This record gives sequence, structure tokens and C-alpha cells, in this order.
Amino acid sequence: MTEAMLGFLAVFGLAFLRLPLAVSMTIVGFGGLALMRGWPAAMASTSQVVFETGFHYVLSVIPLFVLMGNFVARAGLARELFTAANAFVGHRRGGLAMASIIASGGFGSICGSSIATAATMSRVAYPQMKAHGYKDTLATGSIASGGTLGILIPPSTILVVYGIITETDIGKLFVAGILPGLVAIICLCLAVVFITWRDPEAGPPAERFTWAERLRALRGIWGVGVLFLLVIGGIYGGVFTATEGAGVGAAGAFMFALLRRALTPRVLLDILVESARTTAMLFAILIAAMVFTNFINFTSMPGDLKEFILEVSPSPIMVVVVMMGIYLALGMVMEELAIVLLTIPVFFPIIVGLGFDPVWFGILIVTIVEIGLISPPVGLNLFVLNSLLPDVRLGTIYRGIWPFVVADIVRLGILIAVPAIALWLPGMMGR
Repeated sequence: MTEAMLGFLAVFGLAFLRLPLAVSMTIVGFGGLALMRGWPAAMASTSQVVFETGFHYVLSVIPLFVLMGNFVARAGLARELFTAANAFVGHRRGGLAMASIIASGGFGSICGSSIATAATMSRVAYPQMKAHGYKDTLATGSIASGGTLGILIPPSTILVVYGIITETDIGKLFVAGILPGLVAIICLCLAVVFITWRDPEAGPPAERFTWAERLRALRGIWGVGVLFLLVIGGIYGGVFTATEGAGVGAAGAFMFALLRRALTPRVLLDILVESARTTAMLFAILIAAMVFTNFINFTSMPGDLKEFILEVSPSPIMVVVVMMGIYLALGMVMEELAIVLLTIPVFFPIIVGLGFDPVWFGILIVTIVEIGLISPPVGLNLFVLNSLLPDVRLGTIYRGIWPFVVADIVRLGILIAVPAIALWLPGMMGR
């Protein structure tokens, strides 16, 4: 237990000194093993972890889904998604904010990145809301919170990372994210309803579309539906694995961008370079996390922590609640991916030992990451909006996000209380 605690403190200390997370975890993981088992054993163990992780077949999901999201983003689908959502809900109070949330959910179903979703929707939805007299608090809050849907509604890079670290079926994790994603959209839209109920001037209604105009707007998003059904439907139906589905999705997104004439040689090169850069970053962090996990597994921390938590809270479900509380607190002061990679090696054995489904816990983890992405003071989505919308003060963004943070915490409580929301669809797979 002592060795593991020193290891965590060392990682935090190195991170505080601005050392990259991947470097910090690798140094501490390797150094900890060397001190416990000797340098030759540490060299052999670490090299084996690096080799096995780097050549893991399932890891090919990451670059393929990143590539798929970049193709779709360049194809300009976000605008069509927002227009379609606006056609149905824009005439209500706060309707444009709801439309941005719904469009973010649709964009997230073919993107898999929270930052990319928030950044894209800020360019598409914010000018529309500003033109209709929306207050910046509601406009930025809805865009930032809607952006988090990119990592819950499949495909999701966080779910891939979680699946690889915990050896949980990635296909089931993807399918498990569908219904919680719909619950998330509903909760965030209800937050908009609450805000405009308290302050009708925050989100005035926009013009009403006719049914003919609504049907025309729907025609522009057929590509999203086709790609989502092709990838997730194929995985759910057992037609192909998650890795094969990623390949199909990337190829489909490429063809779609090509048909929309969104690709030039320069744009294609930019997409490939950006995808390679993102993939390299994720691979480096993941391999470093596996090295650190290898060190933690040689300590007594997982077993000791399990005994401690059970003594403090003997009820299994309360153990989960305590864990989520720890994650919420950490999410306000630390980067979310770092929290997940550092804590899963400790918490996951406890969850499995208590008999909980690892797929359900994976969805809870992603939900916690979503909350962290919009929690002041270090919510990453908030800083993305602040950089893209320089006329909006960061304090305004902070004030606008709190109703959506509360809505997400309510959603987390629903998922804890009703695990079937996450487990029903995966349970139907293969039947």
C-alpha cells in the first residue's frame, strides 16, 4: 500500500512540474518496479508491456475512429445536424440551445471526441444563438455540455481506452453507451427548460419551421444515420467486431466526404496528419498507463483499498457512490483522462470483486469524465470555448455551465440507480 501511495504522489508531483502525463507514469511505473523487483525484472516487465500493448490488435480501433471523426468533421455535417434539430425544436424557448445539444449528440455518434464536438458546434450554433438574442451563459453552457456527448455516444475513444485497460469487450461498451446517451440529451435539454423557465430572456424562441421544411432538413443528415447504423448496427448484430466496424466506419466517412467534395489533396493530408498526431498521443498515454498499472498490480494497494472501502461502507452500491464522489472531486482539479488512467487500476478490481458489471462501470466512468470536462475551474471544454469565443469572458462561461453540471450529476444518479439503462442493449447482443 505504501509503495503505491508513493507512486501516485510521485506522478502528481511530476505532473505538477509540467512533465507530460505519459512520461510521468512511465518513469514512476518503471522506477517503482525496479525498486521492488530489481532493474533486470523491471526492464523485462516494462518491455513486455510496451510490446504487447503496442501490438494489441484492438488498439487499431483508435486511429480508425479518429480518422472517421476527422473525415466527418471536414465534410461539414455539423451544420446540417444543427439545422435539422433546429427545424423541430428551435421555435421553443431555449430551442436553439436544445438544437445544439441534440446536434452534438448526432455529431458525437460519428466523431468520438468531446473537444472536436464542442469546437465544431461553437462555430455552427453560437452565431445563431447570438443572432436570436440568447444570453452567453445559456449559449456557451449548452455547447460545452453538448460537446461531452462526443465521448459517450459511440464510437468513443475513452471507452476504447477503458476497454483495453480492463479487457472489457469494446463492442458491448459501444452499444452500452446508446441509451445513456439518449438519457444525457434529455437531461441536458431539461436543464435548458429550467434555465428559460427561470429567465425567459435567456433563450427567446426562434422561427417555426413548416413540416415540409423539416423534412427537407432531415434529408441533409442521411449520412450520419447511415454511418451510425452501419458501424454500431453491424457491431450489435454481430456482423463484424468493433475493430472491423472502425475500418468500415473510416472507409464510409472517407467516401461520404469524397461525395460531398470536401476533400482536396491538402485537406486529405491535414486529416491524415491530425489523425496520426492524435493517435500517437493516445498510444503514448495508454502505454504509459499500462506500465504504471503493472507497477500498481505488484503492490498490495488494490486489496488493501478494497478492504478499507468495505469497512467504511459495507453496502456495495454505496462503494460505487463513494468512488463517484472521489471522481467528481478530482475532476474539478485534474485532467480527466489522467484521473481515469490513474484510478482504474485501483478501483476496477474492487468493482469486479463486488460483482458489478464492468460494462456498466465503464459507462459510469465516461459519465464522470463528461462532468469533469465541464466542471470549473479546469474543465477542458470550457477553455476550448474560451479560446474560440474570445468575446465571451471565462467567468460568463463558468456561470452558464452550472445548471448543466447539476443535470449531469442527476443523470449519473439515474445510471447508478438503474443499471439496466446501460446493460439492456449489450445483454441482447449475441442472442
